[in-house]
Amino acid sequence: MIQLVAFDLDGTLMGADLVISTRVRDAIARTVQSGVTVTLATGRMYSATAPFARTLNLYAPLLCYQGGWIQGLDTGVLHRVTLLDALARTAIAMGKSQGWHTVLYADGLLFIDAQHLPLGYYETYLGPDPVVAPDLASVLTSHQSDKVLFVAEPGDIPAMALKLTDTFGTSADVMQSHANFIEVVPRNVNKGQALAWLAETLGIRREAVLAVGDQQNDVTMLEWAGTGVAMGNAAPAAQAVADWIAPPMAQDGAAEVLERYVLRPRGR
Repeated sequence: MIQLVAFDLDGTLMGADLVISTRVRDAIARTVQSGVTVTLATGRMYSATAPFARTLNLYAPLLCYQGGWIQGLDTGVLHRVTLLDALARTAIAMGKSQGWHTVLYADGLLFIDAQHLPLGYYETYLGPDPVVAPDLASVLTSHQSDKVLFVAEPGDIPAMALKLTDTFGTSADVMQSHANFIEVVPRNVNKGQALAWLAETLGIRREAVLAVGDQQNDVTMLEWAGTGVAMGNAAPAAQAVADWIAPPMAQDGAAEVLERYVLRPRGR
């Protein structure tokens, strides 16, 4: 019996318009009403995740920054793992030398090396109130980094991943979180580890956990959960480890997941 459900946000619960359909919202509401804990597991910063949690009335701890920052709507920060200063500086220097558009998340704030895109893009996909800081490394004199992200064209991401992995080796993790984003995060910070932490904190067995996602950065939680579901629009890596492939996000696949594993409608 499922007791805890973790949903990725982008590409799982909503598309580029950031709208969660009525059917999906209703399925989540019925799931919560049934006594099952529902959380969000996302690469987004807490301040960019909380509004969606409020919309869905989710008060369980939220797994943000790929799991490096865990906080509920009515709690302070419950768990946080920061990126070592030297590693953050290396990532920033690499972005500058390669000419990559670099984004720094530090102490719950969002910094960008330059505004290459419309303000709405940053606020929609990366977080609220981006601060332009041409010298991103200087931010680290007064802030601790949570992660460094690079914005790029999808076709450039594989080559960037190879360079970043070669540079950081086992000192930090490199992951693609979106068609246009690749990130450097603290070693062993991922959604799977965060979900395991939350389940243990809540006293819920692994077998009673359901995780749903669509991207490479969801793989660890799909693997860790007792039941891992990938969306029909999911990346091949996510589909490869899933126990079930749900319909695509655009077809309310998230609602289908809850109906199949939690709500169990009559006749299913």
